[in-house]
Amino acid sequence: MAEVISSRLDESAVEEVLAGIEELLSRLEQLPGPTAEAGLDAVAALSQLYGEALARVVDMVGATEAGRPLTVTALASDELIGHLLLLHGLHPESLQQRVARALDEVRHQLGGGVELTGIEEGVARVRVTISGCASSSEELLSAVADAVLAAAPELARVEPVGTKSAAPPPLISVESLMHRPVAVP
Repeated sequence: MAEVISSRLDESAVEEVLAGIEELLSRLEQLPGPTAEAGLDAVAALSQLYGEALARVVDMVGATEAGRPLTVTALASDELIGHLLLLHGLHPESLQQRVARALDEVRHQLGGGVELTGIEEGVARVRVTISGCASSSEELLSAVADAVLAAAPELARVEPVGTKSAAPPPLISVESLMHRPVAVP
């Protein structure tokens, strides 16, 4: 996979890149077979995706002209644009902030709590406290991991740390309800 260039291009560099793309597409069109077709289809799909992202930016700029301010954070809140900003190293939120936001979003699904304990070497470690049925713990852990990886696709995985079930509330036995307490003189 080609490395994404993180520096900005001046106009002459843009012209060089465009000429290079035209050359590569021309060569690809000359190749026979399904591999070349798949390559052209991939280029078409990427063009469609980037076109949609640009259309969303244009829509947001239009909303700005109607009185709402447009910020990079507002752009990043759009899922497609946010992913493209991540891909190109332009997202306004840090990895830590994106993971914390994802955990905040799934916290209401949990009967207990979820806490980020750290991020090291592409692994986010989270502590999840689950109340209720332990059989749902795998689903909850999966929901946490899915949310974190959606917000931070550069992570390799999410690992639970010290996940535990919260103790269920104590039950009052039926027998204790049938006996009156003895009065103390």
